[in-house]
Order: sequence, then structure tokens, then C-alpha cells
Amino acid sequence: MPNTKAYAATAAKAPLTPYSFDRRTPGDHDVAIEIKFCGICHTDIHQTQDDWGGAIFPMVPGHEIAGVVTSVGSKVTKFKPGQHVGIGCFVDSCRKCVECRKGVEQYCAEGTVFTYSSRDKEGNVTYGGYSDNIVVDENYVLRIPDNLPLDAAAPLLCAGITLYSPLRHWGAGPGKRVAIIGLGGLGHMGVKIAHAMGAEVTVLSQSLKKQADGKRLGADHFYATADPETFAKLQGSFDLIVNTVPAASDWNQFIGLLATDGALVMVGVPDEPVSIAGFPLIAKRRSVAGSLIGGIAETQEMLDFCGKHNIASDIEVISFGQVNDAYKRVVKGDVRYRFVIDCSTLRAG
Repeated sequence: MPNTKAYAATAAKAPLTPYSFDRRTPGDHDVAIEIKFCGICHTDIHQTQDDWGGAIFPMVPGHEIAGVVTSVGSKVTKFKPGQHVGIGCFVDSCRKCVECRKGVEQYCAEGTVFTYSSRDKEGNVTYGGYSDNIVVDENYVLRIPDNLPLDAAAPLLCAGITLYSPLRHWGAGPGKRVAIIGLGGLGHMGVKIAHAMGAEVTVLSQSLKKQADGKRLGADHFYATADPETFAKLQGSFDLIVNTVPAASDWNQFIGLLATDGALVMVGVPDEPVSIAGFPLIAKRRSVAGSLIGGIAETQEMLDFCGKHNIASDIEVISFGQVNDAYKRVVKGDVRYRFVIDCSTLRAG
């Protein structure tokens, strides 16, 4: 009998349905985890739709995994049964390239092994967290601080680190003026983390309808990008702008909001190419950059930071039976701010 219950997309654009498969037998360096909660990321939707190409089916999505260690291999030194742990966007890397040695395994030169719709070093397909258990090498398992609830901590494994990494890399902190474009699943984590880092935080949202939420989450200022006066008023105002919105937009407007040496960092992936004017960059030594999640050490740093500051995601907990409806709601922006699947509903079924 297969040892793992899950929900899977059997083909591109197919609804998610019950599925069973075998996880590998835990090895000497493996940690076996009972998955308690798994967040829904917009990437899961893109992958099940095969929007980016190369998706592998049947696909068990999920890379915001929070659970409890059930057993460990004979040579595991970092974890023990009963600990609260998490699995993020990847479960292995080559471990020897320049990037891996620098601790940025997400940029592994030989190919990061992602948590799902990827292949491990033996060529086996990886299956993610929409399931009741997972087996992962101890070097790619994260400790979740005990003071963080597992359900609200699950989105930290993707949404949290996706925002923490650029904020940390570009020096968000006291005296720095940071703007977050978009107040969604990613953006609301950016506001919380940047505020806890001590930065002056501004939300740039299409309208003011989420203004009260933005202030509650830690924003000092909130502006509507649909108002042309916003761009005139805020010229040269920010040291760092993090764009969480995947839709194509006029990046030149946002570049104009950067101060000298400011950076516009993209963490959302637009569907269409974007045109950038060169002179506004040159005139004030501004830069445009991208950022992809974080390495294992940085992700652990993020979790410890969130534990210290009692930061977790604002969530709506659902059962597996609600997953397909949740996907539709994510596309419509109808969630504040992250769906999390209660994996006990899978075991109960």
C-alpha cells in the first residue's frame, strides 16, 4: 500500500483530487515529518496550470510545510522526534558549487531540487506538502520556534523568506525608507518584517481599501498607485522598493520614487517583458534587481527573527476539500492573506 496520502493535479489545469504514493524509506541523514499544515502559494497555482512550462504530473504541490518530526536517521544530529519543523521551496542542492558553499542554495549552479515538480539526484520526482508526511535530508529542514503557531508559521517558509531575503540583503532597518508594492500574501509579510527591522514602511497599493490593514500590520504610510499624485508626491522618497505584484506595470514610475542609490527589487514575476528607461537609473545611481527566496541558513535566520518578534502570517485555514475553491479565490485576490491547509483533514478522510 502507498505510504502517503495527498492531493494532486493529475494533468495541467486539472482540479486537485485525492492521490496516494510512496515516500522514500528514510535514510541515515533523513528526517521523517508528519505534516500538520501546508500553505497555498500562488506558485502552486501556476505550476498546476503549467503556466511556466516543464511541470511534472501527477503533481503534489506545496512548499510551505509545517509539521512535527516523527523519526530521524541514525546519523541525524540536528533534529529529534517531537520538534516543530518546516520545509520550504527546496529539499536538496549540489552542495559543492560556489552558490551552495556561500549558503545561497536557491541559486545552485547544478540545479536546486525543488520540493515538488522537480527531480532528485536519483531522478525521482519530488512531491510536496499537500500530503500527510514528507522525508527530507536534515540539512534542508528548518526549526520552527515553539512560540509560533504551526498553521500561521507555514507561509513563512515561502512568503516570509521571499520578503525577508531582499529586505535583509538591501539593508532594511532604522533610518531606511522601504516601500512594499502590493498588500497580498507576500506584501503583508514584507510590511510586518520591514517594520520589525526598524525601517520606515510605506505600502503602495492600487487603492486605499486595505489602508487600515496596512497600518495594523505596521505600515507608517499608505498610498494608492491609481492616484497620479502619488508618483508626483513621492519622487525620490525610498531607499528600497520591493515589488510583490506579478502583473506587468510601468516600472519606470516606481524607479522615479527611488532616492540616490535606491533599489527596486522584484519578487513577483510579470507575464510580459518590461521596458525600463536608462536615464533615471544613471541619473541617481539607482538599480533594478530580482530576488528568489533564500538559502537554508537565511531561512533559519528569518524563522528565528519571526520567533523573536512574534511574526506569523495572517491566514485562513481550510480543509483539503476546499483547495480547488481556494485556488479560485487566490486568483481573484479574495484572501487575507494566505490560505493554509489543515492536513489532519486528509488523515481524517
